Amino acid sequence: MAARPPSATDMGNYQGRIIKGIGGFYYVDTADGIFECRARGIFRKEKVTPLVGDVVRISVDESSKTGAVEEIFPRNNVLLRPPVANVTQMAVVVATANPRPNLFLLDKLIASAEYAEIHPLICWNKSDLESGEELVELYEKAGFDVLLLSAQTGQAVEELKAKLKDQVTVFAGNSGVGKSSLLNCIFGEEAFATGDVSQRVERGKHTTRHSELKALPFGGYIIDTPGFGSFDISLLEPENVAELFREFRDYTDGCRFRDCSHTVEQGCRVLEAVKDGTIAPSRHENFCALVQEIRDTNKRK
Repeated sequence: MAARPPSATDMGNYQGRIIKGIGGFYYVDTADGIFECRARGIFRKEKVTPLVGDVVRISVDESSKTGAVEEIFPRNNVLLRPPVANVTQMAVVVATANPRPNLFLLDKLIASAEYAEIHPLICWNKSDLESGEELVELYEKAGFDVLLLSAQTGQAVEELKAKLKDQVTVFAGNSGVGKSSLLNCIFGEEAFATGDVSQRVERGKHTTRHSELKALPFGGYIIDTPGFGSFDISLLEPENVAELFREFRDYTDGCRFRDCSHTVEQGCRVLEAVKDGTIAPSRHENFCALVQEIRDTNKRK
């Protein structure tokens, strides 16, 4: 005999957030616990895919505690690589040493956060190896929220927790900078595999295998993403890049030429600000490199 379909009284409706999606199953965190759900066929018909981070309405069969995603609430933003919705903050983790800081990658990730209208939080890790004070000063002067941390000693971990509270934070950065070690400090447990384990077991591949939100004990979520160390620059045009370098904004309207690229032109107020030390030369160099990379990419299209 076929199983009896649930009656209206067997069904409960909940609102929650998708914290993981694997093989067509979506795990939704609600005030009453986590429910395993499938998405209704209407989403496939409308070519809409639920994403990790989506706030959704689900119906739940109270007897089996499984459910279906019925509605996806409007998204504030979407990151494409990896596909994650409703992120409020990007914690860009950079090591002060081992590996050597890659400022071009850092500035590209900051630009990606600015483009998505996500608050960038710059986390300089491994201060026990190298102080990094000059780097902290450089980015604080540019107007960014900066922390100097050490997963090894616990330096500024409590300050990091305060920054993460009630936010949905994506951790970004290249391999070896200590993202997983910082996350383990935050949770007080081996919640995330570290790079050493990756080298022994995964043979150098990215430690994190899929995107998953993890609820913070003090409120909010973090997401450690596989390979989130790059930015899809195909989304940008060269003339839009200056908007993503926040310390440029006070100067871009005052240039001699309306179509100034802020790279080489005479009468460019951005270049004048670099010359007088108001804008850091490294930030301008990375801006120029990003503009050129976008131009080269566009030529290959």
